[in-house]
Amino acid sequence: MPEAAGATVPQPICASGDLAEKGRAIVFEVLHYGQPARAFALRYEGRVVAYLNRCIHVPIEMDWQPGEFLDEERLFIVCSMHGASYLPSDGRCVGGPCGRGRLTVVEVVESNGKVSWFPSRDIRPVQGAHPASTPAEPL
Repeated sequence: MPEAAGATVPQPICASGDLAEKGRAIVFEVLHYGQPARAFALRYEGRVVAYLNRCIHVPIEMDWQPGEFLDEERLFIVCSMHGASYLPSDGRCVGGPCGRGRLTVVEVVESNGKVSWFPSRDIRPVQGAHPASTPAEPL
C-alpha cells in the first residue's frame, strides 16, 4: 500500500482495458531516488502488478522489445540482457543471475476502469509527465 492513507495522490497509468492478460506492459516514467527511470505495469492472473524497469542483477531496463517483459510461455518476467527470471505475481527472482532478490514493486490500484500508481518515499512522479500509452524510447 502507499506510505500512509491519503498521503499520496494516485498517478494515472492507463485504462484497465489497455492491459490484456499476460500481454504487453505499459511503461511509464518515474523518478527513482530523484533520477529518471521507467516502471511498467502488466496484468497477470487477473490483477495488475507494477515494478521498476530495472533488473536487480545489473541495473538495466529489462524489456526485450518495447513493453515486452514476459517469456515466450508468458510465465515469467525475463531480463533481456542476462536472462534473470522473476515471478510476475510478486517480482521474486526464480532463476538466473538475480539471486534471492526481488524487483522493486510500484504499488498500483485498479478502480473505475483505470489503473494508477502510488508514489513512495523512493519512487516519485516526474513533474509534467504523462502516462505512456505505448512504451517510450530508452532514456
